[in-house]
Amino acid sequence: MTVPPPAWANLIEGLTLLAQHPANPGYPLDIEHGQLFVLADAKAFTDDELSRLETLGFTVNRDSEYYAFRFDSAGS
Repeated sequence: MTVPPPAWANLIEGLTLLAQHPANPGYPLDIEHGQLFVLADAKAFTDDELSRLETLGFTVNRDSEYYAFRFDSAGS
C-alpha cells in the first residue's frame, strides 16, 4: 500500500476525528474562497482532541465551525 503524502494523511486524520461529532451530518463540509469548513460540535471534543486538530491544521471559529487554509489549492 502506498503511503499518502503528509498533507493528505493530516487531512484524512482530521476529517476522521471531526466526523465523530458532526453538527450537520447531511452537509458536513463547506468550501469558500480556498477555506475548508467542517461543521462539527466544538464542545464535544476533549482538550487532547482539540490540540491534535490544531496540530493537523484545523482551527475552530466563533461559530463552532472548524476551518483550515492548509489544504487549499494554492497551498497557503
